[in-house]
Amino acid sequence: MTPREILLATLLFVSLSAHAQTTPPPVAPTASPSSFFTHWKNFYGQDWHPDPNAPASPAPPRRGLPSPLDSPPFPSIDWSYGGSPVIGEPDTNSYPLMTAINGAKSRIKIYGWLDPTLNFSTSSNRNTPVGNDLFSNRFELNQAVLYVERLPNSVQRDHIDWGFHLTALYGTDYRYTTNKGYFSSQLLKHGRQYGFDPSLEYVDIYFPHVAQGMNLRIGRYISIPGIEAQLSPNNYLFSHSLLYVIDPFTDTGALATIKLSNRWLIQLGITAGHDVAPWTSDAKPSGTACVSFTTQSAKDNIYACANGINSGKYAFDNLQQYDATWYHKFSKTIHIATEAWYMYQLDVPAVGGPIQPQTNTNGAYCRPGQIRCTAPEYAIVNYLNKQLSPHDYITLRSDFLNDKKGQRTGFQTRYSENTLAWNHWIGSTIQIRPELRFDRAWDSAAYDNGTRHNQFTAASDLIFHF
Repeated sequence: MTPREILLATLLFVSLSAHAQTTPPPVAPTASPSSFFTHWKNFYGQDWHPDPNAPASPAPPRRGLPSPLDSPPFPSIDWSYGGSPVIGEPDTNSYPLMTAINGAKSRIKIYGWLDPTLNFSTSSNRNTPVGNDLFSNRFELNQAVLYVERLPNSVQRDHIDWGFHLTALYGTDYRYTTNKGYFSSQLLKHGRQYGFDPSLEYVDIYFPHVAQGMNLRIGRYISIPGIEAQLSPNNYLFSHSLLYVIDPFTDTGALATIKLSNRWLIQLGITAGHDVAPWTSDAKPSGTACVSFTTQSAKDNIYACANGINSGKYAFDNLQQYDATWYHKFSKTIHIATEAWYMYQLDVPAVGGPIQPQTNTNGAYCRPGQIRCTAPEYAIVNYLNKQLSPHDYITLRSDFLNDKKGQRTGFQTRYSENTLAWNHWIGSTIQIRPELRFDRAWDSAAYDNGTRHNQFTAASDLIFHF
């Protein structure tokens, strides 16, 4: 099927199923294909039209501070850190596909989502440097994702446990996970609108007797600092902040996450560098070090990282990143998430100089006469989130980026962005996330192929979980 056919089929299925009557609870599946699809359909019926008299399931045991948030509606119940499952958090997720396959009795889980999107923009071609709704005035399939995973049991402290994760991602968002050396010719050579990427491929080994638990992750994983992530359901909004769009995407290496106490956590790792496979010429041994602190009340969390640190010499996305995130909960329904980073590369080729930058990257606007120079940038973003109901919240995101030498966006300018968004859940399997967004480039015209200082977009996605 074409992406358009997939989108139309998904939306038709959602429209018809959302008006179905309440169905009985799922029954144990059999080998019959008809029973498989009936069981799958019944999951959605029960999810969208739950029995109000059904007894609530008891909360499973948890080791650590209480969770500060509700999910749904928010992406996570915990203040997030990357590169590891939350140590001490039980795996309570139940998915439609696995319920249909074996009654969700297996620790190995297969699940995913479809994420069709629509955007309207004052720009006529691309919304650069906006992320996710990159292509202006389009109806697209941003993500069709399939996960296969097993989470280690990090609640217990008796024995070593293990897990793994495999991801297949197809859609326009493949460009936000592409690493040089992993099927990267689709983007770096051919510039395709749609592509495939095996975004996350790793194993986890949990050691219960190291401090209060240590998870060792080996493989390819999301670059760990920050509020946002590449996979759609992990984000507050449909679109991404400017801060996110130009920072590192995924890394390949090994990362140890050590829970020192309920309040303190540290991470130490080594990677091949940002957005490159270890076998490419751009790979460089790079260090990662992070620390996370949570107050006893769990109302505040600070997460700081030095990410991908090496000599800093110019190579493909060889960003030296220093990142800090602060989460604060004002009340039961209001919290903020604030992130800031500083990044740079050394010896970046000058725009118009004799040295050409690598394919799909930009040169730096160096001083006259320089053929290379240091290219720094800094950014800050804040999310103000208000929960309206168990299925709804609104977010105001404000974002500032200074691309001091134009190396990350192609324009030497300061940017700002403000977005107002609403997130609505149908059960726990469908998300609708409309938003209104205004971007401005302050020092030069950077939008609509460098012809406009301002850009306005109205956009939404619909995430259908399976």
